[in-house]
Amino acid sequence: MADVIRACSFQSLRFSSSSVLTSFSSTSGCLQLGLPPNQISDNKRIYPLAAASSSAGLARFSLTPRKRLISFKVHATLAETNQPKWWEKNAPNMIDIHSTQEFLEALSQAGDRLVIVEFYGTWCASCRALFPKLCRTAEEHPEIVFLKVNFDENKPMCKSLNVKVLPYFHFYRGAHGQLESFSCSLAKFQKIKEAIALHNTDRCSIGPPKGVGDLSLEGISVPLENPAGSS
Repeated sequence: MADVIRACSFQSLRFSSSSVLTSFSSTSGCLQLGLPPNQISDNKRIYPLAAASSSAGLARFSLTPRKRLISFKVHATLAETNQPKWWEKNAPNMIDIHSTQEFLEALSQAGDRLVIVEFYGTWCASCRALFPKLCRTAEEHPEIVFLKVNFDENKPMCKSLNVKVLPYFHFYRGAHGQLESFSCSLAKFQKIKEAIALHNTDRCSIGPPKGVGDLSLEGISVPLENPAGSS
């Protein structure tokens, strides 16, 4: 009988990490996980391991990193959603145009200031590559008005202005009307700088602003500042 007890105890203590999740086997069938301790003989008791708590601990260990990863992805997605799109990161003197009326009003209100109009598409890779440098140029020239026209939102107006490629630029100034127009990429950005140097000189226009292609500035009212001392 003593030999049987020793064999049972010896085989019960030899187990690998994987056998914790299964029931033990012994030569005498004296031990099975999850059962209360059995008295063998001579007041000797063999206590089974708490397999249920061990497996639960392993389960928590294996699932926790995955839950944390999912939570991190959710927070990262929310953060990206709250960030402005690339075409929304404007300089202070940049104005988004959403209609022909807004376009004409912005030109009229600019007076003698140089106005640069960028026609772009949110899907246009060349527009996206050029935009950060255009923003820096706008910050360097606060005296210039930069208008941004989304091609997809203003297709009829873009068609009237003969915009066929993107990005595309128009230069306007007061009574002189449209001064220049051309397409431009990041590699040819020097073309924009040269146009600014040419057209951004001190001048005073005589006469009202001109029309823009098939569009007209007639009927566009410009708010006037109240003279000093007037009520």
